[in-house]
Amino acid sequence: MLRTLLICGLLAGIAGGLLATGFAEIAGEPAVNKAIAFEEQRDKAEGVAPGPELVPRDIQRSFGLLTAAVVYGLALGGLFALVFAFVYGRVGKASPARTSLWLAAGAFVTVFLVPFVKYPSNPPSIGNPDTIDRRTALYLTMVAISLLAAVAAARLRVVLARRMSGGHATLLAVAAYLVVVIVAGLAGLALPGIHEVPKGFPATTLFNFREASVGIQLVLWTTVGLIFAVLAPRVMAGKTIFPRRSSAPERVAATRE
Repeated sequence: MLRTLLICGLLAGIAGGLLATGFAEIAGEPAVNKAIAFEEQRDKAEGVAPGPELVPRDIQRSFGLLTAAVVYGLALGGLFALVFAFVYGRVGKASPARTSLWLAAGAFVTVFLVPFVKYPSNPPSIGNPDTIDRRTALYLTMVAISLLAAVAAARLRVVLARRMSGGHATLLAVAAYLVVVIVAGLAGLALPGIHEVPKGFPATTLFNFREASVGIQLVLWTTVGLIFAVLAPRVMAGKTIFPRRSSAPERVAATRE
């Protein structure tokens, strides 16, 4: 069963990666192009020679974007299936479909949205290359804080559900999660903020890029959650992933019976 769930996750991840690629091309690429143009104009004004283009822009926005999104979707879908197999029946008594949808929504919030609020993504020309290692480490630390807080909140809900209604237990667990991430991360008590937006960078371009970043992740996680919600109940019921079409003799025999 785990192997079949893993296949479902990979299929959902591929579909999510493909749809996210299309969304990124429509909503994200215009902001990226404007950011690159801003960087080129700034370098020209400062007399800085343009660096060598390791990968042509046309390849970056086509084959490169598609490959990255699909590979990311595959990894995400596989991990999603493994986490689903672990949490199903352990946190609440939801059906496989509902568990899949709740898991996708929770993963979107904890893995992406909360760290994004603290360290939002930036387009090209924003960020000092010398601080990329530090910025990456801080972002991953925020992801770890969010994930650990989510795991702790899930375990807290199980304990609270034995003493009160499921709705109240869920509300208290969510409140505990928010307290941890706000105090430990978002409020800056444990992690510093990063402010490297250059002067003169168009605010609209920055907003559009970050808006597209949220949209890409939302499309990806929504697709994974919905497709897995369709396939998982069949797997848990011991059926094949896709309904098998009966042959003509089988249909005739079924009609006679």
